[in-house]
Order: sequence, then C-alpha cells, then structure tokens
Amino acid sequence: MSFRTIEWRDNAVIMLDQTRLPVEERYTSYSDYRSVAEAIKGMVVRGAPAIGVAAAMGVALGARGIIADTQESFFQQLENVCDVLARTRPTAVNLFWAIERMKRRAGELKGQPLDAICAGLQAEAIAIEQEDLAICKAIGRNGAALIPQGATVLTHCNAGGLATAGYGTALGVIRAAHEAGKQVRVVADETRPWLQGARLTTWELMKDAIPVTLITDNMAGFFMAQGEITCCVVGADRIAANGDTANKIGTYGVAVLAKEHGIPFYVAAPCSTLDLTLDTGSQIPIEERPSTEVTHIRGQAIAPEGVQVRNPAFDVTPARYITAIITERGLVQGNYRQGLAAL
Repeated sequence: MSFRTIEWRDNAVIMLDQTRLPVEERYTSYSDYRSVAEAIKGMVVRGAPAIGVAAAMGVALGARGIIADTQESFFQQLENVCDVLARTRPTAVNLFWAIERMKRRAGELKGQPLDAICAGLQAEAIAIEQEDLAICKAIGRNGAALIPQGATVLTHCNAGGLATAGYGTALGVIRAAHEAGKQVRVVADETRPWLQGARLTTWELMKDAIPVTLITDNMAGFFMAQGEITCCVVGADRIAANGDTANKIGTYGVAVLAKEHGIPFYVAAPCSTLDLTLDTGSQIPIEERPSTEVTHIRGQAIAPEGVQVRNPAFDVTPARYITAIITERGLVQGNYRQGLAAL
C-alpha cells in the first residue's frame, strides 16, 4: 500500500494523522505513552484494529520510560501506563485485547533485567502490528468470494488500511475482490459527524484506483431502492456472543435498509473484535463524544450556540440483520452464538 497507518520506528510510534486527511498527509512521531493516549482519544488514529496496535505500542513506549529500582516498582508503573491507555476509547474491544496481551507478555518476562522486559514488549507490539496485517489479508480472502463480479458495494465509515495496520477489514474484502480481477465499485457513505467515509474511505480507495462514489448518509435507501447496491460490507468495533455488532453510528440504519431491500449485509472483523463475555449487544458500552463534533465542522459552527446535542459514536446492529460475519478464520452465518464460539 502507498501509506502506513502506524509503525514503530527509532523508539517512537509514527502515525498518519487521520484528522488532517484528505487535505494533508502528515505523519507525527510520538515518543511517550501519554501522547499516544491523546492521539487515540483525538482520532489521530482510529478503527478498532489500529487502536489495538496503537495501544500495544503505547504500552511498549511507557515501559521504556519507566524509571525503577525494583521489578515491583516497574510493574506498578506499567500497570498505570496500561490504565491510562485503557481509558481512551471504551467501545473498541481490540484496545483492551491488545493491552491484556501486553500485560501477559510482561508477566512472562518477569524476573529478567528491565531492559530485556522493555525489549520484549517492543517486540510484542511490533508482532501485533504484523499479525494484524496478515489477519486483514485473510479476512479479505475469506470475504472476496461473497462479492459478485461487477458488484456495487456500499460501505459505511472507514474499515480500510487506515483503520488497521494495513489493508483493512471491510475494505480488505473489497481489495481482495478487486485484486482477484472482479470489476467492483464502491459507494461510500460520508459518515457524519467525523466524515470518515468522505475523508478517509474515498482517499484510500482512490489511491488504489478502486472506483468509488461518495454519497451522504441519508442517500443509502434511495440507491438501494433504485437497485444500484449489490451488497453492504462494514467493519466492527465489538461483536457480542450472539452476533450483535457495534460499529460506527449509522451502521444500524444501513443494515435495516439492506434487510428491507433484500440486500446482503456483511460484517468483516478480526477475531480480536469478538467479546464473548457479553451475551448481547445491549451490554456493549457506547462512547459519547463531545457535542462540538456535531455542531461544528473544522471549527466552523453549523448549529445554534447552546443547542442540546447527543453524539453517540457507535450503534449496535442486531444479529438478525447480518447476513454473515467474515473473520480471518472463516465465515459465520445463521447461528452466530454457536459459530462465533467455535471460532
């Protein structure tokens, strides 16, 4: 791919600042875990898999910055590093999965010299990044068969290379179909209020020369009714045991419209997005973000000052609206509770 979302380089985390796209392609270097936490909160990096990679690298950075005379002191401070990173975004389960994996690795390294522990955590964070890239390509291969020749695929938000370590989940499926020689076109919802579809999905698909058409969020039903949409593919931030799926706000509406029009609705996500501790999607915590994201665009007010605002960042799509869940280990259809547990 022609860009890197996130990488570890020279003892720093380098991120493509997604708040500046598509106007400016700027990479920013982060050398301490608190700045990584702020980057996650501020949407410099976003998308569940990419947030997980960023959190893992944040833990590795935090470990390198710890000054401790004893192992006990080191591990106490490391726990604080993990707590700070865990408080950044509540919905994406990959964040917590990555932090827990880093904690487990630190526990395995306990008793070694502190510099060896830090080196081991750095290696683990880089491994998580590399694994994510391989996982996304496997998701793409598994999902490409569901995309017919000549399909027009609607997607919501950005579940592409920008939302992962590279390649993407939902866009990974589309990329794999494109690479297989299928003539695929994409319709991208703008995805208010952060406009990830308008700013990010169109940007990376155009870089890959995959045909894409941008529409506003409230146009999806119109184009479905006109017979112009073949299928829908979206990503996920958390999937409950019964297959209910949390994704960017607006996804639920797309799923309901797809069901009404008899259009397949696919969710593409890595197994690290599964949260089988939650029985249904009603238990998924939904992040509420600042009201200014709704009332302003790039600092310009578009609503009256003082108006009351609700700004949930995600909604939950019930499993009954989902045609299949595509993972790196295969597809799940029908009985999601049984199929997801088997994965």
